[in-house]
Amino acid sequence: MAGLELLSDQGYRLDGRKATELRKVQARMGVFAQADGSAYLEQGNTKALAVVYGPHEMRGSRSRALHDRAVINCQYSMATFSTAERKRRPHGDRKSTEMSLHLKQTFEAAVMTQLFPRSQIDIYVKILQSDGGNYSVCVNAATLAVIDAGIPMRDYVCACTVGFVDETPLADLCYAEESGGVSSLALALLPRGGQIALVQMDARLHQDHLETLIEAAMTACKCVSKVLDEVVRQHLQETSVLSR
Repeated sequence: MAGLELLSDQGYRLDGRKATELRKVQARMGVFAQADGSAYLEQGNTKALAVVYGPHEMRGSRSRALHDRAVINCQYSMATFSTAERKRRPHGDRKSTEMSLHLKQTFEAAVMTQLFPRSQIDIYVKILQSDGGNYSVCVNAATLAVIDAGIPMRDYVCACTVGFVDETPLADLCYAEESGGVSSLALALLPRGGQIALVQMDARLHQDHLETLIEAAMTACKCVSKVLDEVVRQHLQETSVLSR
């Protein structure tokens, strides 16, 4: 990727977007009848499927149950065909385990777990096609699936990845930008109160740039939340028409 111009002199990126422009987001809720909640989401060329079960009784060891709130169990995986490399990814590989933990921390901040003591909520997310921003796309898909399951949340939780090129923050990075040596961070936000659920950084970044990047990420997350809100409203409209 060396020498690749990520931002042109006219301010356009590799895929023709402006610096603050998000990739196109398309989503559907209720795609799996067998689950309590489900959603399919495309953000640019990154595609994810999220499925939610629960709240239900604790499975396995009862000693893991919490007397005052629900336990959130998250599992992240990538389909073998999700990238150009046909690589088998075992469920327990380090990257998947790390991503599962990040998703768990994110949804613990958003879901009203205190309403369901001694129970468990399972969130499974699978990347079907990967083109950058995997964590963010998983959070956005899982948010819709949790809402579809009727599980109360403090707010939508929305995520976006931002990077820094030539003193300019770029919102919603694609794979070419992520792998182009850009300093980037992924941020999950509860937009109404401005509460940050998680910040994840994979590369070193000068502290002078951190505030600018976080602000850009928060602005991008608020734009994502508007899109997700439209998807939820559209889904409610469709289901109310069908139930008449």
